[in-house]
Amino acid sequence: MRENLHRFFRAARGAGVRVSPAESIDAMRAVADIGFSDRGILKDTLLLTLAKTREEKQSLGECFELFFDHPELDKPPSDAADDTSGDEAQDEPKADNDNSPGDSSGAGDSHSGEGMPELGALAQMLMSQDRNEIATVIAQAANAAQLSEIRYFTQRGLFSTRMLDLMGIARLRDDIDALTTANPSEAERLAAATQGLRDSVREAVSQALLLYGREESENLRNDILRNAPMARLDPRQVKEMQALIRMIARRLRERYSKPRKRQRRGHLDVRRTLRRNAAWGGVPFLTTWKRRHRDKPRIVAICDVSGSVARVSDFFLLLIHSLHEVVSDVRSFAFSGHLIEVSDILKTKSPEEAMSEIMSKAGFGSSDYGRSFADFEKSWLNIVTPKTTVIVLGDARTNNLDPRADILRRIGERSKRLVWLNPEGRMAWGWGDSEMPRYATFCSVVRQCTNARQLERAVSDIVAAYQ
Repeated sequence: MRENLHRFFRAARGAGVRVSPAESIDAMRAVADIGFSDRGILKDTLLLTLAKTREEKQSLGECFELFFDHPELDKPPSDAADDTSGDEAQDEPKADNDNSPGDSSGAGDSHSGEGMPELGALAQMLMSQDRNEIATVIAQAANAAQLSEIRYFTQRGLFSTRMLDLMGIARLRDDIDALTTANPSEAERLAAATQGLRDSVREAVSQALLLYGREESENLRNDILRNAPMARLDPRQVKEMQALIRMIARRLRERYSKPRKRQRRGHLDVRRTLRRNAAWGGVPFLTTWKRRHRDKPRIVAICDVSGSVARVSDFFLLLIHSLHEVVSDVRSFAFSGHLIEVSDILKTKSPEEAMSEIMSKAGFGSSDYGRSFADFEKSWLNIVTPKTTVIVLGDARTNNLDPRADILRRIGERSKRLVWLNPEGRMAWGWGDSEMPRYATFCSVVRQCTNARQLERAVSDIVAAYQ
């Protein structure tokens, strides 16, 4: 039971369910009380002890059904003699070469008549069509072959071969060859059963890959996606990138939203400690610590959502507002030709609805940075204080219009930091209508953010500055 549950916990983690050591211990104790006899109760028990959200409950339920669904052996085609009724079989005498599948007591009893080869244990099992025994042998071979270690689809053939070898496929092939000479019809029947065995083993390996290889496959896919240019994703990759951005946001929340330990008191203030303990001859019974003041996080995000960078802006806004547990004060703005505030849209609507509404109001136009900066200065410059981090996401391509770098300079002077994230490669900065070199003069930090990895690192550094 313990080994099976450990494998199930590993499969559950691969399905995206966070299972802590304490939760796994609770689940094992609960299963020890209710047992494995009732599958429905077992499933409910694991869902109650492990799942923490509706999404995790659904993923865990699917994982449970897959984990405890044992593939059945394909039934080989029956011979005409198998259609004989039980009464007729008792009345008629058996021929010397009768190969009745009902008796699986041993090779010598079933297939060792005159002129018949003695079959191995696996061949007898297949001829007898004992599904439970064959399923047990497949499970034992899976354990012996360490099937739970499968990670990649390229390993399916390796584990299938390893399991069949452990079950005795070599002896089975010899039995088929020997039986072909003595009794071709029985050899054909055994060959069909062998093919069913191979299919069942392949199904067991494929099921194990779904259970145990999902995490590695997802990690590999996400690693490729992290480094893919966000501006050149196809529609299928856009959905995958949205899921990846949510995962990145969750990881950043877990990293930075943990409450600070109260015991983290900073450095000892020697002067104040000695003064405070003067009554005890300077013995430091009472200590005084230097505490580091931390500003409350404040972020203003200004995003270019013109046609050239609209997709990157979607991901950026999604990431920023997924961090509301870390950054309590976030104001977001979007622009192409005019600037509008989109904070309420992002906070009250689903990501898909929010992005659609933002793009319908401000997206896909020709970017006019100078006019948009002027809109911000006129209506919202007062929200920028010495505690505010202002983030601008855009390619700085002004369509040869007035860039109004003077307004950006004033924004930078009022803020704690002015960070510019550019979704174009550095080699393109300053070419054509790009005003990035001029804007960079007034920025505290300038980063290239062409992919999710760079975007995650940039946002992580911004949030970490408040910790």
